[in-house]
Amino acid sequence: MINVCDIQVMKPLLAEHGFHFSKAKGQNFLIASWVPEQIALDSGVDENTGVLEIGPGIGPLTQQLCLRAGRVCAVELDTRLKPILAQTVGEFENLEILWDDVLKQDIPALVKEKFAGLRPAACANLPYYITSPILSALLEAECFDQVTVMVQKEVAQRIAARPGTADYSAFTVFCQYYAEPECLFDVPAHCFLPQPKVTSAVITLRVRKDRPWNVENQDIFFRTVRASFAMRRKKLSNGLASGFPQLGKEGAAEVIAACGFDENIRGETLGIPEFAKLSNGIARRLK
Repeated sequence: MINVCDIQVMKPLLAEHGFHFSKAKGQNFLIASWVPEQIALDSGVDENTGVLEIGPGIGPLTQQLCLRAGRVCAVELDTRLKPILAQTVGEFENLEILWDDVLKQDIPALVKEKFAGLRPAACANLPYYITSPILSALLEAECFDQVTVMVQKEVAQRIAARPGTADYSAFTVFCQYYAEPECLFDVPAHCFLPQPKVTSAVITLRVRKDRPWNVENQDIFFRTVRASFAMRRKKLSNGLASGFPQLGKEGAAEVIAACGFDENIRGETLGIPEFAKLSNGIARRLK
């Protein structure tokens, strides 16, 4: 197996195929072999797992996943990597590479087709510029047991944040609605070629089997969350009135009072149970 994280191996390999890094695609390749090994270990994959990998690059994480998983399906957009991946991961019989944009895939259908009889998981070193759309798609697919990704450290902190903290956001609530996140470890910039300007972090999201909040209308729930964060540091009623013009400030204040919340409460202090209660109140009022 080629050690693609060895810079003395990587550079000649890329040169051989005339490959140049694409800033537009957010390409930063790992040059520290402990990172993909640790990601694969922490992702909990084994021979009973089918893994969807997003963006294999030149294959360092792909190799580690193939050594452990029952089956790996890697989705890669950059077709310039075809001859390189043929060299670096071509030996693995439990690997299939799809040359496509994962955001154009029907992920539940793909998982059902590729991983029949296996426990589905997702794993990726996500490009910074497209982290949120891909992570959102993986969680909304609702077909994985666990999603383990490397992202920008500040994004990992945002995903795992608690109510009332500076990092807490609508994206936090979205992720924690679907899964329980755990930040695993940081990955310094010097572990990549070329070096990014930020530190990365690996985070795992264990998908919830149950959501005990009794959300009556999921669309209104997420709309409520977005509206509640739209005017940070202002009263919740302002954000809700803006997000739900039908309510107006008076209606928003009435819903807040009916939920038993203080009239001066701010949206960024609420947790998922409170947002559920609030959105259910709004849903009933809008009927």
